[in-house]
Amino acid sequence: MAVFILYCMIETARELRDFRLTKYRICSPRLNGIRETKKIIFLSDLHNRMYGKENERLLESIKNQHPDLILIGGDMLVRKDGNSYDGTVRFLEKLPAICPVYCANGNHEQKLKELPDKYEQSYEGYKKALTACGIHMLENASETVRLDEAPVRISGLEIPLGAYARLGKKDLPLKEITDRIGEHGEEYQILLAHHPGYIQEYLEYGADMILSGHYHGGVMQLPGIGGVISPDFTLFPKYSGGIYREGAQTVVVSRGLGTHSVPVRLWNWPELIVLELSGTSEEM
Repeated sequence: MAVFILYCMIETARELRDFRLTKYRICSPRLNGIRETKKIIFLSDLHNRMYGKENERLLESIKNQHPDLILIGGDMLVRKDGNSYDGTVRFLEKLPAICPVYCANGNHEQKLKELPDKYEQSYEGYKKALTACGIHMLENASETVRLDEAPVRISGLEIPLGAYARLGKKDLPLKEITDRIGEHGEEYQILLAHHPGYIQEYLEYGADMILSGHYHGGVMQLPGIGGVISPDFTLFPKYSGGIYREGAQTVVVSRGLGTHSVPVRLWNWPELIVLELSGTSEEM
């Protein structure tokens, strides 16, 4: 047992030092307007983590992919006092020079915003810095971009903070989602929705692609099983990290780039996700 514990400690330390590049290919007849494959970088759960000075290693990896879009799924910072987000902001400010950037909030940013008297850090300062450099903030909002001739609607959903309770899943009625971001329309829709505990609700809403994070891969990834535990203490959550095909819909859950309260990862490398989008004929 002592040997196994020592191994786990060494492996965790090793995995916390670096990240892996994960690529997923998404083809859909609803993207047939795309003439050449488009690359989207998906960032989530950085939690102020630095890979090299000013996150230069992470930035270089992003640049090397030559992305067409960068999507941010939230929890790029740590809300707790004593965890300055200044370094994270300096990293994010460099991204719009690469390509357009669209950013949704996770529970850490949302708590800073909705409970401003509880924390030293200012959400307004964070948002102001990001919008000033050209990042599009999606706070229960959507924007449409064109990938060649394919219109793509990018939506950022903020669910009620109570949905992030540590114990027990709260209800998230479909009306709650539509009241916040509107009805699913004719365009191909990418939904940035941080909490993967509500994937079934997002699927019912109708988004073509759902991008989530939050679970940090379930702390430990077991082969053939997946993540072990979620932040709300759900054992073996169904959507802990990876890509999931649900009929014509696609779910991608990031294992994240950082940690915060529990700095442990086992067989669960931090990851930078690259989504390769293309159209396909109805017959394929």
